[in-house]
Amino acid sequence: MAEISFPLPDLGEGLIEATVLDWLVSPGDQVERNQPLVEVETSKSALELPSPQAGKVIRIHGAPGETINVGEPLVVFEVPDNTAGIVGTVPKDDAPKRRVRLSAVLDED
Repeated sequence: MAEISFPLPDLGEGLIEATVLDWLVSPGDQVERNQPLVEVETSKSALELPSPQAGKVIRIHGAPGETINVGEPLVVFEVPDNTAGIVGTVPKDDAPKRRVRLSAVLDED
């Protein structure tokens, strides 16, 4: 099993921090991708942050009322080793397969 940290994402418009309002999960919970994890409040709005992946929550950072800066760890997941590198990676494109073989036609002049 591997551990993956999910940092507080950049919520846009120059916001650099958010205050934890309420955790919707606890350490030990198994979560699915896009399941709401936590309610946070910025200077502009309150919102729920969804899980970026499925896994077991092993640590949460920030009690209700605490402020977390963008980029600081928010939650740590335990995931199977074979899925640890999936989030945040770009899929590798294989070289295209050639379907037509072109041959030059030589003029016999």
